[in-house]
Amino acid sequence: MEISVVIPTYNRYEVLQRALSSVYSQTLKPKEVIVIDDGSTDKTSQIKNLFPNIKYFYQKNRGVSSARNLGIKESTCEWIAFLDSDDEWHEDKLAHHAEFHKNFPDIRMSYTDEKWIRGGDEVKMPKKFCKFGGYIFMECLSHCIIAPSAALLHKEIFADVGEFDESLEVCEDYDMWLRVACGYEIGLIDKKLITKYGGCDDQLSAKHWGMDRFRVRALERMLDLELSKDKKEAVLKTLVQKYSLLLKGAIKYDRIIDSNEYKIKIQRYKIE
Repeated sequence: MEISVVIPTYNRYEVLQRALSSVYSQTLKPKEVIVIDDGSTDKTSQIKNLFPNIKYFYQKNRGVSSARNLGIKESTCEWIAFLDSDDEWHEDKLAHHAEFHKNFPDIRMSYTDEKWIRGGDEVKMPKKFCKFGGYIFMECLSHCIIAPSAALLHKEIFADVGEFDESLEVCEDYDMWLRVACGYEIGLIDKKLITKYGGCDDQLSAKHWGMDRFRVRALERMLDLELSKDKKEAVLKTLVQKYSLLLKGAIKYDRIIDSNEYKIKIQRYKIE
């Protein structure tokens, strides 16, 4: 199995070194490592001095989706593994993927469990982020249960479902995995093979109120696809749940225009 590793990064020079070290420590080496610098203003442009074998590309700041899409475009392998620069892989991660797909050659995407570190301490993962394998579209509706750093997938999937949505500043992974899970079986490697670090004030997940505002955009677009009756009803039910939560937040923060919009959409998507 030949694997391209795609690492998007923005002003993460120090932790990027940790991420790259975890890639080059793999027991199964990737064929290529692609770093997409999304307009960094720190020392990220010097990263090739420490890791001369990487393929480094710089672009003006356009967001993580754009960076990942450029990495996909520049990749030369059939299989692509993503790694966010805040995260790191355990040394046998890629080897486990290779073994999984050797045993299940018809499955075109797999992902692993993960360990969370906050403030230097490991934290227990909430039950809502429990991992599932198989045809997991329903399990992917509420929250994003697949970390990009945990995923490996065949390049043909992108030709089928499209690239990462560059209009979504956050929840772009939720949107992508919904589209994949709608039509593909997804394999779960039930081992904690990545470590995710949190706590940085400038992490995208900490910049926005009401993250469901971005998830509902992905859900609404799912309704444009030819869904089975049970999938369509599940999407509608999830939309109403999320708009109800957003309505409470809009009322709390006196967002009158938003609250009126959410009331209208609750009625529009409500299943009788």
